[in-house]
Amino acid sequence: MSIRHWAWLSGVTNASPKARAALCAYYGGAEQAFHAPPGDYRKVPGLTENEAALFEARDLSAADRILADCEREGIELVTLQDARYPARLKSIFAPPVVLYVKGRLPDVDGVPSVAVIGTRKATPYGLKMGRDIAFEIVRCGGIVVSGLTEGVDRAAARGCLLAGGTCIGVLGTCHGSEGGLSRDVSASGALVSEVPPGTPPLKRFFRERNRISSGLSHAVCVVEAPEQSGCMLFVHEALEQGREIFAVPGNADAENSAGTIALLKQGARPAVCGWDVMEDFADVYPERVRRPGSIVLPDGAAEAAERPAVKAPPSAAERPETTKKEIDKEKSAGYIDWKEQLAGLNPEQLQIISAIGRGETHIDDIIETTNLSAAKVLSQLTILEIKGYVRRSAGRRVALNLIKK
Repeated sequence: MSIRHWAWLSGVTNASPKARAALCAYYGGAEQAFHAPPGDYRKVPGLTENEAALFEARDLSAADRILADCEREGIELVTLQDARYPARLKSIFAPPVVLYVKGRLPDVDGVPSVAVIGTRKATPYGLKMGRDIAFEIVRCGGIVVSGLTEGVDRAAARGCLLAGGTCIGVLGTCHGSEGGLSRDVSASGALVSEVPPGTPPLKRFFRERNRISSGLSHAVCVVEAPEQSGCMLFVHEALEQGREIFAVPGNADAENSAGTIALLKQGARPAVCGWDVMEDFADVYPERVRRPGSIVLPDGAAEAAERPAVKAPPSAAERPETTKKEIDKEKSAGYIDWKEQLAGLNPEQLQIISAIGRGETHIDDIIETTNLSAAKVLSQLTILEIKGYVRRSAGRRVALNLIKK
């Protein structure tokens, strides 16, 4: 198998995904398609005359540019004939001939995965429900699929990461210099696109990526969506693939609830928490899916989630005046001794705590200082945040909440 020929086939982006898949299926692979006799492409069912002409150019220099960009950006090509290519995705209409993957593509065939979607113009309710449902899906044993667009999709990705879970971010453009949330997603899961790096963005790419998001998923949960929206087009794609549809109820007179209410009327199943979605998979994946009450959290996060976070003592300006002597003052309820705070941490968490300076520290600096993997640092920071030891700030920075004696 020549990866160069797969890059050539996927790089003809002016042809439709249907045309690329049809060419691959007709000849049995990218290399065989490339070496087809001149003029032979016109015989392939599903190709237009114009698309046949695009492939007839057989431009391998474009493929070489794609491969060079992939090597520079740390992007892996997973072809339709690769053993790692998800069987669920392979079975859809016009599957991507190549997946451009940044990170590690999880086993979506062996683990229930749910696409959590919603409007870009989400309300605070929609953002909260997107985050919470994704968080609970992870705690129940699932994977979250997100388009990483503004609004509900990004909230769902953040909820997934907060739970220490695996997120698959499906992009409608080529991979670029990822930062912020995208970088965190690739560190804990994967960024996926069928669009090769260096490809100018086209509006239709975002519509075409819907079939990939739903194809990677067992089910779709719509959190908040107007009746005429891209979310409804996504649902239509998912229904054609036979995916189960869930919808989060909202206010009957709210514009952002019109789509979800319409879906509920049409037979979508209501979901108010992650278990409503994941319960269906308990019998199929009995060793993976758990009820919320029986979730086993890593590294002591379970007991941490049940106790309040460590809070800093009030400042002098915030403390009420008192006539008691200093020696008679009771220790602040928020004060915990430094040694007492560190006693319950594992070695990796202690490494991370030590790598955080007095002020805010960038997560990349923590990864470099501790020599731990990005995924490990992100998951342990999530646990430390739940316990109250650290707080997150803008720009992927964290700071300590610990109080030194």
